Amino acid sequence: MFDVLTRILRTGICSEPLPRIETEQAANLQQRIWAVLGRALCIRQVDAGSCNGCELELHALNNPYYNLEGAGIKFVASPRHADLLLVTGPVSVNMEEALLRAYEAVPHPKLVVALGDCAACGGIFGESYATRGGVSRVLPVDRVVNGCPPAPPDILRAILEAAQGKRQALAAATAT
Repeated sequence: MFDVLTRILRTGICSEPLPRIETEQAANLQQRIWAVLGRALCIRQVDAGSCNGCELELHALNNPYYNLEGAGIKFVASPRHADLLLVTGPVSVNMEEALLRAYEAVPHPKLVVALGDCAACGGIFGESYATRGGVSRVLPVDRVVNGCPPAPPDILRAILEAAQGKRQALAAATAT
């Protein structure tokens, strides 16, 4: 036991330092969300047949470093409470109907973000007897986040861009 402890003391810390959480960036993010929606952004995530790589990146978004809850973004259990539908994976035949039902349950204005290469075009799964391919073959998609899996900042950027684009479209529709 003593040998292990001395080796640890000699080696020191081998990992990288913890990143600093920028409180100014978090406050700026929350202000952007409130400017776009006027309230918190509620997301319903649907796994349409993914390998769970994208879900791991979503979990990273919920950690204290990105602090989505503190920024005004939260995940909800029911699509009836959601502003945005976040879909991962290619749409499998068995999940197609469930995805359509979730989409229909989301109140207007509906936002759909396809997360990852599989959701964008079918990825390595492609289109076959078991999958329909990308999400855009089943639902209208507002934003696509490419990557296998995409990085958390890219996911966050796409969510905010989708919300901003929808707000501008609604403002233009009500102005005419």
